[in-house]
Amino acid sequence: MDIPLPTIAVVGLGTMGTGIAEVLARAGREVIGIDISDAATAQAVAALEASTARAVERGRLTGEERRTVLARFRTFPDLRAAAQAGLVIEVVPESYETKQQVFRALDEIVRPTAILATGTNALSVTRLAADSAHPERVLGLHFFNPAPAMKLVEVVSSVLTSPAAVAAVTELARELGKEPVAVGDRPGFVADGLLFGYLNQAAAMYEAKYASREDIDAAMRLGCGLPMGPLALLDLIGVDTARTVLNAMYAASHDRLHAPAPILRQLSDAGLTGRKSGRGFYTYDAPGSGTVVPDALGPSAGAASVPGRPVRSVGVAGSGTMAMGIAEIFATAGFDVVLAARGTEKAESARARVAKSLARSVDKGRLTAEARDGALARIVPAGSPDAFADVDLVVEAVAEDLEIKQQLFGVLDKVCRPGAVLATTTSSLPVIACARATSRPADVVGMHFFNPAPVMKLVEVVRTVLTADDVHATVRELATAVRKHPVDCADRAGFIVNALLFPYLNNAIKMVEEHYATLDDIDAAMRLGGGYPMGPFELLDVVGLDVSLAIERVLHREFRDPGLAPAPLLEHLVAAGCLGRKTGRGFREYAKR
Repeated sequence: MDIPLPTIAVVGLGTMGTGIAEVLARAGREVIGIDISDAATAQAVAALEASTARAVERGRLTGEERRTVLARFRTFPDLRAAAQAGLVIEVVPESYETKQQVFRALDEIVRPTAILATGTNALSVTRLAADSAHPERVLGLHFFNPAPAMKLVEVVSSVLTSPAAVAAVTELARELGKEPVAVGDRPGFVADGLLFGYLNQAAAMYEAKYASREDIDAAMRLGCGLPMGPLALLDLIGVDTARTVLNAMYAASHDRLHAPAPILRQLSDAGLTGRKSGRGFYTYDAPGSGTVVPDALGPSAGAASVPGRPVRSVGVAGSGTMAMGIAEIFATAGFDVVLAARGTEKAESARARVAKSLARSVDKGRLTAEARDGALARIVPAGSPDAFADVDLVVEAVAEDLEIKQQLFGVLDKVCRPGAVLATTTSSLPVIACARATSRPADVVGMHFFNPAPVMKLVEVVRTVLTADDVHATVRELATAVRKHPVDCADRAGFIVNALLFPYLNNAIKMVEEHYATLDDIDAAMRLGGGYPMGPFELLDVVGLDVSLAIERVLHREFRDPGLAPAPLLEHLVAAGCLGRKTGRGFREYAKR
């Protein structure tokens, strides 16, 4: 049966409650805003007035429409104002006791047919429903912040929720212009269930001093295309809120990846909860501000640094996509490049493909014809590494196989002049293993480009315990010279990006294995709720399931954490030859070209 919802009450007028009220009022619903705090109520009204005024300025609302929207929003200090509402959405603080008090009171106030929705993202909807006089009408309705902008709404049903209530709020979400995703009741649901594990690992990575907060955030923005880095996002969400969500997730999963990193407790206990307090992982110019200001933990501009070695010519070993992209980057930036492959024919073919890539850049207006010709003239193809004898730096981009890389580094050790820097682009293998294949491990460093190399701005600079300071400086300076953003990390599996990205992808696969959500719903949740450019299964099929499995095995072998063990479903698909787009089938099927 249809349940009409013309009047909706929102209990709790903080940032989320105010955003939900705005969405409802602009969609034509009568909205009853309820909060015991006069200050919160006044702030909510002011926020709605300001946001609708901006909408008028931008031509999204007329003045008359704005007045109508504002008239639909009425505020009250008492829950009794919700008596005539067909739906009540509570967004009070994340506490069972507080939410249960609200639901018990509403049981005595609202009509028997009214639906009660909790906006929780961490607490059990089932537990809240079981404490209600009418558990069949209780469900979760999880909006994402900022509610007016974010398209995702998770509709959370418990084993007690009636299908009619679920259908009614699902239809409401669509009428609001949102994308509803139906999920079961477990902490974090889909989007936060995947997001907070990733955020927790980033916090732990920073706490271990593996990488700086700036480099961790830049790596995930530039390497994965995310709108915000994980530590900046934790500050936006609230460090205390993140800790609450993770505690709930860990209580349900007992997965160590969900056990809150100690730094989250330390910051929370100190009142350093992020933007709202003016300080968290970063320092802000005022509580509630998003403007980061320098502090003692930031990079010191005046810090003494060792100068790098001069680099005028670069050798690139390999003939695949990555090798060609790296050759293009250096040649376009004015460096002389020797592109060596296994045989002259392969090297010349790789140079020809670089020429096609440069031609496309000319067609798109990114490069002049003169710059293209100059870059191509600087690339000299060669049939063996012997051609690297006089170069200042070699970047190897051969197959991701340790034995093959070690053999190549052994050859480079003999061929390259003393003082030449030897860099590997490995994304998952130990750089030190390549270094130990030479008699000069101090000259070896990781220089991990991302695919497609000419487009992606990030370079992970990986120094081993033996890498010389001036070698590390050389690669950082070189990355900057070719307009890339270098981030520093030590030599451990996954470096920054893959160590944070692939456990998240693995957890998404486990969600499907457990029949918690569908591929499509998980992909939609992360695109619409997390701001990810691609959903996890879209990304897995693009990367290649065999490549993904190899990286996840490396991570599991390095850290020995049971939560990092590759999902069985991934192993089964790889064994079946379903490797993603490149084979026409992975998690999804693709039309053959």
